[in-house]
Amino acid sequence: MQIYWTKINQIIEETPEVKTFLLDCPEDYSWKEGSHLHLALKGFNIGEKPNRSLVRHMSISTLPNENAVGITTRIKEQASEFKTILNNMTVGEEVALFKTHTHVPLKRENKNIYLLSAGVGIATFRPLVLDYLADTVQVAQIHSLNIDSSGDYLFTNIFHTNTDKNFRAEFVNNRLSYYEQVKELASDKTGLYYVVGSDEFLVQTVGVLTGEGIHSEQIILDKHEHQLSNFLPFGNDSK
Repeated sequence: MQIYWTKINQIIEETPEVKTFLLDCPEDYSWKEGSHLHLALKGFNIGEKPNRSLVRHMSISTLPNENAVGITTRIKEQASEFKTILNNMTVGEEVALFKTHTHVPLKRENKNIYLLSAGVGIATFRPLVLDYLADTVQVAQIHSLNIDSSGDYLFTNIFHTNTDKNFRAEFVNNRLSYYEQVKELASDKTGLYYVVGSDEFLVQTVGVLTGEGIHSEQIILDKHEHQLSNFLPFGNDSK
């Protein structure tokens, strides 16, 4: 396993509780849209066993052509040890990256794509939307629906309706509106439904989709293959 040590290049305060950490791209490091990684803080690999409290699974919120590895995360007042340390870090300090992979690449199958997310989960979809807006080939349209009870919606400079590109973005601040919208979107029985959020959010959203007749193979989750059976009725046959 290769561990890349790199420096924080910029810290952006997206909202009062959400920050984006832009990291220098390590030499020979690459990724694609929808990727996640393990982000580790100094000291995580000191000793016989890794200190797991200093490691977190994070989505990459940027594309390689932005020349930075972006990590967007919510840091609440009562934060974990990891989030507390990260929140106090400054430009120039080092972090480690490893185990980069993607479960949610942009599928170009000439179908409608629906991006369903909760809160900061929309960061996973930011690179997919940028990739699509740059090249719409073999994607019929994209519709993004994000629920965020804080009302501080993220990346609105990108997530706004663009009729020329067949891209629609919606934000809601309550679950009732969200699930009503999901049911309406699920009237498309051939679309692809990407879902990112907490495990509870995944279970509930998948339940609505399958209840409306959407098949497991149409639902794409940011989960390892062996985890999919915990969320999808019969696993996920999509590759």
